Amino acid sequence: MYTLRQNRWMALLIGVLLVCFSAVCLLLQNEQSQKVQYSNEMDKLVAAKQTTDSFGSVNTAHKKLQKQSQISAKNSLQLVDGKKLNSWKIVQYPVVIKQLPASNSGQVLHQLKPKAAQASQAGKVKPAINYNPKLNSPKILYFSRTRLLSPSDKSQSTKQYTVSADDVLLLRKIVMAEAEGEPYQGKVAVANVVLNRLRSANFPDTIKGVIFQKFQFSPVANGRFKRVHPNQDSIHAVNEALNGIKSVSDDTYYFLSLTLADDLTVHNTRTYAKTIGHHTFYK
Repeated sequence: MYTLRQNRWMALLIGVLLVCFSAVCLLLQNEQSQKVQYSNEMDKLVAAKQTTDSFGSVNTAHKKLQKQSQISAKNSLQLVDGKKLNSWKIVQYPVVIKQLPASNSGQVLHQLKPKAAQASQAGKVKPAINYNPKLNSPKILYFSRTRLLSPSDKSQSTKQYTVSADDVLLLRKIVMAEAEGEPYQGKVAVANVVLNRLRSANFPDTIKGVIFQKFQFSPVANGRFKRVHPNQDSIHAVNEALNGIKSVSDDTYYFLSLTLADDLTVHNTRTYAKTIGHHTFYK
């Protein structure tokens, strides 16, 4: 420090040297940053050029492929010559149809026709039903506490019911409406159900009341009951049921078609009795 105080010019010289050194450092740093920036820009330019070259090569290859495909298509078309097509010949082979002798064919047809007729008639013929022509509707029904009695057992009856012509007609119509396409035994069973309800204290005490009881017979609700006309099967089925012939037991009060019924309460709550045709009967 003493030396610096004595020689002031040396202090100035040292200061100048420090300033120059700092300036040189700054210049070197600036030059280095410019070199780095220049190097980055050159790298970008090189990458861009390579990308352009690659796209150009792709386009060139694509054009070459198009030209080759066009050339191959032309060559394939040239391979097909109209003259060669005309030179092709279609070979026709004779078809031989063997015919039966007239006598044999006539015999075959003669044998087939009766068989076809028999098959068609077999599909239309219904099983024969033995009606009793002398069986008519009784004037009075006889009931015990648990069953409908035949007229010959009327001495055991505890209840009687006088049958009117209207009652018989109503029975025939409800059987026709409910069981038109059902087996004959199914028709008798429908009449049995109506008469079982007539005997029971849980249902109305007249045939008309039983048939027209609300929500019991669907043909009454939908109008089919009024439109039907009883056929011979329905008439005889009612006559047999009124005379004590039964297809179901005396404690059978319900029936329904499981495929057509909307309400299956009976099926879910009642005891199964029997199935006849499409109808299932319940106690």
